[in-house]
Amino acid sequence: MARQPQHSVIPDSAVDRLVSEVKGEVFLPDDPGYEAELDGFNRIGRHRPAIVVGAVAAEDVAAAVRLAGELGLPVGVQATGHGIAAPAEEAVLVTTHRMNAVAVDPIARIARVEAGARWHQVIATAAYHGLAPLNGSSHLVGVVGYTLGGGLGPLGRQYGYAADHVTRVHLVTAAGEHLTVTPETHGDLFWALRGGKGNFGIVTALEFRLMPVARLYGGGLYFPGAQAPAVLDAWRAWTADVPETLTSSVALLRLPGLHQVPGHPAGELAVHIRIAFTGDEEEGARLLRPLREAGTPLADTVAEMPYSDVAEIHQDPTEPLPYHERNVVLAEFGEDALAALLAAAGPGADCTDPMVELRHLGGALSRQPSVPGAVGRDGAFTLSTLSLPGSPDVVLRPLSRWSTGRRYLNFLAGADTAALAADCFDEETFARLLRVKRHYDPHNVFRLGHALLPDAA
Repeated sequence: MARQPQHSVIPDSAVDRLVSEVKGEVFLPDDPGYEAELDGFNRIGRHRPAIVVGAVAAEDVAAAVRLAGELGLPVGVQATGHGIAAPAEEAVLVTTHRMNAVAVDPIARIARVEAGARWHQVIATAAYHGLAPLNGSSHLVGVVGYTLGGGLGPLGRQYGYAADHVTRVHLVTAAGEHLTVTPETHGDLFWALRGGKGNFGIVTALEFRLMPVARLYGGGLYFPGAQAPAVLDAWRAWTADVPETLTSSVALLRLPGLHQVPGHPAGELAVHIRIAFTGDEEEGARLLRPLREAGTPLADTVAEMPYSDVAEIHQDPTEPLPYHERNVVLAEFGEDALAALLAAAGPGADCTDPMVELRHLGGALSRQPSVPGAVGRDGAFTLSTLSLPGSPDVVLRPLSRWSTGRRYLNFLAGADTAALAADCFDEETFARLLRVKRHYDPHNVFRLGHALLPDAA
């Protein structure tokens, strides 16, 4: 049945044709369900597309992209909405949350996931076989966007980035064609996709290796904010000698009541050290002794855990909220940098950011995998902030003198970060990414999000 005429940049005839081609749902701005379809986790921004395709299959994605090409419109994609940057306005938006199938081959240790799958699905399915994916700190984040942006998670120092272990990518190109991308078939595109995020097409499925990890010695150490100088200094010194089997981060938290630190007043500064160690409990306890003795913990949840409980380590929020996410990569974090961080975000500082986090890099994160990708490898730590809507950057700027000049693509969210993709790569890598971009997307159809060429159509 033909739809009623709509005030849109898309002709009614094109809409009717699209509806007849796709198996999923199509939404125009006046349709019931349009607003709900746009809901994402990070409410700092909101898409206002001319049309939304709720895809259920790769063919739906291809039909949406072909329509955009015919009309000269940009294409955006949303799975969970954690990493929103430039809103999709007067665009074609493809939502992929209905495409969420997950399959695990326990013999080959390979997972195959569709475009809208979330990490909790993969974690649970892999755990049944004693395996683990290289997921992030939140189990609710979408697998595809996280992996294409690099994928820095609790097993990172031992196994590297999630992107390092991708074996096959199923992609819809700017021309609406289906490609199976491997190192052998489209080597340049395979390299670019693993770190260059959504600039080259829409991924409809990913295949990647799983790790032989069934349990962890992991959890969190929480300290009162007044002890931040001693605790951060102890963690800073401690990271110099820990084995690659131990991945950690430390966060300065000023959380509202819904995400309150155990035994601590809501909104008041607390320190949270996050621990993931794949060695045994006895060795883990020995390694953590200097941190446990650095202050008087409010809570200590570090213990033996099944890998399926990995989300308990970071305790990331599970309800949608609006926030800016910004970051820099630090070349070092010495005593001077610590003093600058404490002045900006420590006890007595004017900082209102709910979270300021340092993640320890190195180990496998500093080495190229057997099949290289575009993910940056320099730096010793990432420093990232989650800020309230409208809040200025009060933390990263004072720490810029210790920065490598790079940023990490997955830790950017909000419209103020949309033009920062170039900051995530060195000059040689960025130039190569642009060459691949111009080959596979010469008209810059995929120019939303953290775009390599944000303004060039």
